[in-house]
Amino acid sequence: MAKAHILVLPVPAQGHVTPLMELSHRLVDHGFEVTFVNTETHHARVVGALQAAGGTAALAGIHLASISDGSDDNDDSGKIFDSYSRHMPGHLERLIAGMEAAGRPKVKWLVCDVFMWWLLDVAKKFGIRVAAFWPLPAACLAICLKIPKLTEDGLLNNKGWPERDETFQLAPGIPPLHTSQLPWMHLGPVVFEMHIRTGMLTAHAEMVVCNSFGELEAGAFKILPPNVLPIGPLTSDRELRKPVGQFLPEDTRCLQWLDAQPDGSVVYVAFGSTAVFDPRQFRELALGLELTGRPFLWVVRPDFTAGDLSKAWFDEFQARVAGTGMVVSWCPQQKVLAHRAVTCFVSHCGWNSTMEGVRNGVPFLCWPYFSDQFVNRNYITDVWRTGLAVSPDASWVVTKEELRSKVEQVVGDSEIRDRARLFRDAARRSIGEGGASYENLQKFVDLLRA
Repeated sequence: MAKAHILVLPVPAQGHVTPLMELSHRLVDHGFEVTFVNTETHHARVVGALQAAGGTAALAGIHLASISDGSDDNDDSGKIFDSYSRHMPGHLERLIAGMEAAGRPKVKWLVCDVFMWWLLDVAKKFGIRVAAFWPLPAACLAICLKIPKLTEDGLLNNKGWPERDETFQLAPGIPPLHTSQLPWMHLGPVVFEMHIRTGMLTAHAEMVVCNSFGELEAGAFKILPPNVLPIGPLTSDRELRKPVGQFLPEDTRCLQWLDAQPDGSVVYVAFGSTAVFDPRQFRELALGLELTGRPFLWVVRPDFTAGDLSKAWFDEFQARVAGTGMVVSWCPQQKVLAHRAVTCFVSHCGWNSTMEGVRNGVPFLCWPYFSDQFVNRNYITDVWRTGLAVSPDASWVVTKEELRSKVEQVVGDSEIRDRARLFRDAARRSIGEGGASYENLQKFVDLLRA
């Protein structure tokens, strides 16, 4: 019997590609044929990073394909997302038609990011069934689905801007959120429109799965539609050797460096794939890590700082801390967070990073940047209480003294460590045989086989 062919489409961004690649590995494990579709730019990045690590064979059954997004490498997020919805449907239609003409098995399912609402018309044209994946916390999906109610109540106007300067809470167990920190704020009207339209795909998809688990977001799942099921955390021990679609090559030397460090000693610092610090904040962060006097592993992407940061200054800094700190441009984060030497995660609180930290019982020092990261921070500090947050000064700079102080508070708080371990254990139970996420994944697999 031929394997059912599934087309997987993420939003073209690292934080969306990673969890859908994780899900794709599980679908391959369950006997499906998976074609993973990136935009041409991101496809090239994924292939380049894989080649640096030995080639695409490590994907173990996931076929890579690409389509144009029509964005012309524009840096404006609103224009980029608008371009996606206008240009990608036609290119996807041609890809599907071309695969069928080449004798590939007919695509039976589209498993797509909930933000890719425009796929519904393509699926309908080809008679393809649709399931969806939500890449952010379930609380953010709940917020999106409540936008009409929030507008009706006068909290938002019809363009998504807050009408009132206040903190609100959708339901018990969902972290309170200030109106200035809604997920679409500062990203433009097109991105707000994407959040509104998540309701369209959520309603029309036969099932929506998400990278979370019931005990982590119990309040959110109580108010979400019954077709939304948690199957996370998607990070797991057995997957640590499988690629997850990184855009940058991983520097695995950091793992040997971690092996040489004492248990529970290393502060791991990483701000994801999009955060950018100005030179002043970058220097304060560097000096704060030095001030802690602790071993640290710091991920500094090539584009992590904007403006005039002296290369000589940073070279001198690295020379000073060479005995205690290591700086890499990208790393295998799942393996790092699972390492016995890591004691604390200084994080932007992207949802993938948050789930990876929770999965491994690592306490957080939260430093959110934009989008869902404020919701995630509030979960960590106010609901789960597995970490603390940095506090900027009057000029919105997190000083070196603030960083040192908060790192010491997180590392020294035994109650934070204990709660982090409790959620780690809950995560493992959930994905273990018989656990709630394990059973939900089986329901998803059964649906795709139907």
